[in-house]
Amino acid sequence: MKKQHTLPEDFIMGGATAAYQAEGATTGDGKGQVIWDTFLVDKGRYTADPASDFYHQYPVDLELCKKFNINSIRLSIAWSRIFPKGCGEVNRKGVEFYHNVFAECKKNGVIPFVTLHHFDTPKELFDKDDFLNRENAEHFVNYAKFCFEEFSEVYYWSTFNEIYPVASNQYLLGSFPPEVQFNFSKTVTCLHNMMYAHARTVNIFKDYGYTGEIGVVHSLEMKYPATDKPEDIHAAKLDDALSIRFLLDATYLGYYTDSTWQDVQEILAANNQSVAIDEKDFVEMKRAADRNDFLGINNYGSHWVKKYEGESTLNYNTTGEKGTQVYRIKGIGERIVRNDLPKTDWDWIIYPKGLYDLLLRIKEEYSNYNKIFITENGLGYKDPFEDGVVMDDARIDYLRQHFIALSEAIEQGVNVKGYFIWSLMDVFSWVNGYKKRYGLFYVDFDTQKRYPKESAYWYKLVSDTKTII
Repeated sequence: MKKQHTLPEDFIMGGATAAYQAEGATTGDGKGQVIWDTFLVDKGRYTADPASDFYHQYPVDLELCKKFNINSIRLSIAWSRIFPKGCGEVNRKGVEFYHNVFAECKKNGVIPFVTLHHFDTPKELFDKDDFLNRENAEHFVNYAKFCFEEFSEVYYWSTFNEIYPVASNQYLLGSFPPEVQFNFSKTVTCLHNMMYAHARTVNIFKDYGYTGEIGVVHSLEMKYPATDKPEDIHAAKLDDALSIRFLLDATYLGYYTDSTWQDVQEILAANNQSVAIDEKDFVEMKRAADRNDFLGINNYGSHWVKKYEGESTLNYNTTGEKGTQVYRIKGIGERIVRNDLPKTDWDWIIYPKGLYDLLLRIKEEYSNYNKIFITENGLGYKDPFEDGVVMDDARIDYLRQHFIALSEAIEQGVNVKGYFIWSLMDVFSWVNGYKKRYGLFYVDFDTQKRYPKESAYWYKLVSDTKTII
């Protein structure tokens, strides 16, 4: 008899969004610029206006949440909507907007999970070297404190979304502005400074006794060796050190273990680069290590790594043309193609067991993790839309497999308390534009009309019954 997989009765079933990807109104009501506003224009690409027009459509989206039993929404506050220049004068219209959103959440019985930074540093601070500049870390902490005091109706707070992709996309892959490639010094410095800013923010939240819970959202995807050869095992270990252990060590230990630091130093040395970290930072970080209320995990796939000795070479698939992704990094290794595993059109390997392995690993290696929310997971897909109907069976299959992996991890004692599908509705997707759709609700970007996909009905059934069908 086939096993029936279930979820806990109090398991949160949410939908995820982000300010810049959903709100639109990029210059409306006093909002300050972010680097994406000029970067996308300079590149001759699409813009994020109106995106999903959440700035005006949020009552529609939150009513859909209520109708489909999506009891929580993950959203972010646009820093530059509150502080147009990143610091200084407050934009009261921006503050009012978020109060209105949170009131609408309450009206519909939807819990807001609020992220303070989701790839959108105000341009004035970004142009001053973003989080490479420690002054900007201070500005972030002050912005966070303002939000804690102003938005007392919010209970769940995350400091940052995906610290590793911020650093790697900006300074290693070069897929985000300022399009710097293979600068490991800047990558590691950015990672550390953001983790320091996270620790400062957590300590302020706890020291001031604000009501609620606080955590961080990390992008974590398992790195496996391509073969059992020692050199491939080592390559996977190096990739893992930079993209997983560096972050979790900082979050839950408050320092970097000798093993993690040695691996990061090996990567730096292979590229003739170095970093300097102030040991005094670890005082603040160690104080925060046991004060995180939850860990948010964004997980879309896994990677297999083999030894690579050549110069770094990359091709980031932004078009959905399957088979175009290349990832070979000097000093780390090459992420290989697994032809025996399914992949999305954007070359992301679908491997639900990777999520299971990751969750068990965190329970074993970072026992003070407290609890976990899956804050992003989903399938980027070229949704077939015909007469208002989207039959996205591939997305349902993807979700089903990942929910089964979650259920099995919970059975093994991992304290997972909720799941937020990326994304609630179709949104603007950074360097992928509008072609790559993730939503439970199809958005006609010309009319802004929402259409429930087949996956939305499946998701509701799981939320209603806590049974994975």
